[in-house]
Amino acid sequence: MPTPLIAVLDYGIGNLRSAQKALQKVGADARLTNDASLIRDAHAAVLPGVGNFGACMNAVRESGMEDLVHERVDGGAPFLGICVGMQMLFDSSEESPGVAGLGVVSGAVRYLPDTVKRPQMQWNRLSLRGSDPLFAGLPAESWMYFVHSLHCVPSDSSHVAATTDYGCEVTAAVRRNNVFAVQFHPEKSAADGLALLRNFVNAAGR
Repeated sequence: MPTPLIAVLDYGIGNLRSAQKALQKVGADARLTNDASLIRDAHAAVLPGVGNFGACMNAVRESGMEDLVHERVDGGAPFLGICVGMQMLFDSSEESPGVAGLGVVSGAVRYLPDTVKRPQMQWNRLSLRGSDPLFAGLPAESWMYFVHSLHCVPSDSSHVAATTDYGCEVTAAVRRNNVFAVQFHPEKSAADGLALLRNFVNAAGR
């Protein structure tokens, strides 16, 4: 299998390089880039994100990435959203009222309950739904590292690929066709996280 080229979308905000390095570690030619031609030519694309939903969405739009995201998603290429990168794929977020998300997955991003400490900043156990290929070879109850105060609530529950428990049932991963997104940080989640990224790289190579 040739080494797949994966574009890690660089929209100029947050620490995006850690995702790139983890993808390189599991065999990808991963490049942190804002070059439209390279993003279009890549076998797959990754949208990472940390920080505030509104600030990240504004940066995506100001950098010209919004159309590129939709182009890659609509074209059927494997697409991975990580943390706020997952949240931006939804329609809106309570964190930034009035700021539209990318609308790739129908639903909203809501605050975790007042009854728990926010942010959740810890390892937590996944409960997998179905048999998504990105979880192939992982234990049924994998442990991943989370840092977040909000969680995604898809309009269609069939898009939920995994959940975790933190004061309520939290969507930990979603799948919509060629789009997969995770609330946790696979690049910080030791062997299980790297296994997930390796599965993504393999999917890109096919």
